[in-house]
Order: sequence, then C-alpha cells, then structure tokens
Amino acid sequence: MFQVLKNQSPARIFSLGFALIILLGSALLMLPISVNEGVDLNYMDALYTSTSAVCVTGLIAVDTADTFTVFGRTVVALLIQIGGLGVTVVGAGIILAIGKKINLKGRRLIKEAMNLDSGKGMIRFIKGVLLTTFVFELLGAVLSFVVFVQDYPAWQALGISVFHAVAAFNNSGFDILGGLQNLIPYQDNILLNLVTCGLIIFGGIGFLVIKDIWDCKFRFKKLHMHAKVVITVSLFLIAAGTILIKLTENITWLGAFFNSVSARTAGFSTFPLGKFSNAGLIVLTVLMFIGASPGSTGGGIKTSTLFVLMQGVKSAATNKSSAAFHYSVPSDSLKKATVITILAAGTVCLGTYLMSVFEPQLNLMDILFEVTSAFGTVGLSTGITPGLSVPSKLLSVLIMFIGRLGPLTIASVWYFADEQQVRYPEGNIAIG
Repeated sequence: MFQVLKNQSPARIFSLGFALIILLGSALLMLPISVNEGVDLNYMDALYTSTSAVCVTGLIAVDTADTFTVFGRTVVALLIQIGGLGVTVVGAGIILAIGKKINLKGRRLIKEAMNLDSGKGMIRFIKGVLLTTFVFELLGAVLSFVVFVQDYPAWQALGISVFHAVAAFNNSGFDILGGLQNLIPYQDNILLNLVTCGLIIFGGIGFLVIKDIWDCKFRFKKLHMHAKVVITVSLFLIAAGTILIKLTENITWLGAFFNSVSARTAGFSTFPLGKFSNAGLIVLTVLMFIGASPGSTGGGIKTSTLFVLMQGVKSAATNKSSAAFHYSVPSDSLKKATVITILAAGTVCLGTYLMSVFEPQLNLMDILFEVTSAFGTVGLSTGITPGLSVPSKLLSVLIMFIGRLGPLTIASVWYFADEQQVRYPEGNIAIG
C-alpha cells in the first residue's frame, strides 16, 4: 500500500487523502452517538455534510445543530479544521508533535500543497501555520463568546464560539445555531460581524501573506509581489462587492460589507439570500467564483488568478509587457491562470446544466448560484440545498471536491507526464 502511494504524483495523493477523510467523516457522522435522538439521518446527507466540512464549504443538506449531537458537531468541526489546513499540513503537524522527522516525499507534498517556492524553512513554516491558526481561532472564539454568552448558557456559548471561530477562519459557512438561520439573528451585532469578517479575511488571504506581513512588520512597501497582489485585489473586491450589494439590495451597509466578505468562500449570511434580487445574486456569484487566495483555507479561482488575467488583458490591449509593483508578471502565470479559469468556468457551466436536468422545477439563477457556491467552497445558498435530489447532491459533492483541490489538480490526477523533449514547429492560428 505505502509503496503504491510512494510512486504516485502529489495531486493523486492529495485527492486520495481528502477522499479518505471525507469517507471517514461520513462514517463517524452515521454513528448513533453523532445523531440527536429521534433524528433519522441517511448516508447521503452524512456524506454531503462530511464533504462540505472537509472541503470547507458550508452547504448543508440537514441543519447541523438540529441533527447532530455535541459529538457529531465536534466531528464536523474537526473535519473543517483538517480541510482548511489541508491533509498534508495536519499530517506534518502530527509527525512533528510526536517527534518524528518529515522525509523528502513529505516535504515535496507540503511544498505542493502550500504553493511554496522551495522547501527551505518548511518545518518552521508548518509550525507557523499551526500557531497562526491557533492564535486566530482562539482570539475569534474569545470575542465571539462575548456575544453568544448573552443569549446562551456559558458552556453552550463556549461551544458555539469555538465552532464559529474554526468555521470562520477556515472559510466554512457552517453554523450551529439551529433552524437553518445562519447568522441572521445577529445581522445588527457589530462585534460579531466584524470578528467574523476578520477571521474570514485573514483565513482567506493565505498563510504565505500572513507570514510576509509579519516578517515585514506590516509595511506594505516591504512586502513581496504576491502579498501585494493578494491584499490589493482582496481590498478592491471587498469594497466593490459592498457597494454593488448595497446598490441592489435593501440592506444595511454592515450587511452589504459582511456579505461581500463572506461571499469570498466563507458562506455565512446575515440576510436571507432567497430574497435577494437577481442583480444581487449575480454580484455574489462573481465573488464566489473568484474566491480567496492561494495557500489559504478558501476556494475559487483565487485573487492572484484574476489579477494575472487582468494584467494579460491590459498587456494585449496596450501591447506592453505585464508589470505591477515594479515587477514583471511571469509569462507562465498567464498561461496557468487562463487554464484554471477555463477549467473552473467549464466545471460551473457543466454542473449548472446537469443540475438543471436533475431539478427542472428550480430557477436557473438559484441553480447557478448553488453550483458556483459548491465550486468556490463558499456555502451560500438561496435555500434549495435541503430539497435537492440524490443525483444533485452527488453532483454537488463532486463539485465541492473539485473546488477544494482545484480543477487543475483534478485534471492532473488522471495523467501528468514530464515535459516532452520533441516539439512540432509552430503553426499559425487566427485569433479574434
């Protein structure tokens, strides 16, 4: 078994690792100790919940609080944590905790999983990732507790706060308030809104950016190009999303800001999205498709991909080389960004078509929103998730899996060979 895994590509090992965790999670959620008394949970919904948790999505076929016991909710929280950090990082953390060394194969997997340029300082980076996660989630839990303890008994408020902090930092829109209400009861609570947004933003910009910010002592000019791109695009998307949502929906500025942040792969909602206009849903759909940043807990095509695509368009229109922040944009980056975007758009389009076949009674906008949410590992929904048929839920499970690992990773699972040495002469193709 181990010899077989040793000869597999990193993409296949990532895929297999996530799949095994999902199956293990679904089995644990089916245990009688995981389900509230009197609740009949079928395996399809357990699999859906496990996939949504591991893929840090937040789409739910059954209400988490009403369906699962404290043990079941703990399993969901652990699945979210594993999914957010990544199987390889969690495995590396366990290996380091028991005093073992990580071999070359393991270092290669971590390098691929975290989008690192090299293996230099990898162990220190892994420890930093785990410490960063602990600090943010602890701070988030403490601040959330201040809010929840006003409405729940202390021990219950503590459990809700810890779960919420884990879900928010890992950009997973799960909540355990019950009644499929998400955070709607707290839509006017400034502290909880800002704490949740803070956790989402820092979880979504990626550990590489957080490390760079810390190393450069919060001085923007000292940051590497990647960090500058991520921060700039993230702030632009948050601001643009807030303004557009406020223009299209009759909600508060706080609500518009929260939904703009949350749509970037987090999945929490403070207003019922089923009442949003098509214009508002389109804004959220675009934000969900773009998603978070590389090396983060979020999904989507990523902010850096959008940036490189825009630079490519600008270069083609002006006939000037792509450059930003006094750096040239690598030519290979445009090629990779284009491929990722095409594969992502293809996944969403095909998924929308298939779900439209499975659910002909549903509105096209609702289906597109649901599929994009699954692909971007967001978790937002207009309310159609619990009523989906088994084929649609299986389709959603597959799309969440593709979205968490990335369409390019999934594509390379089937076949990936070394660069060929023999090339044909270039031909001419008319474009445009």
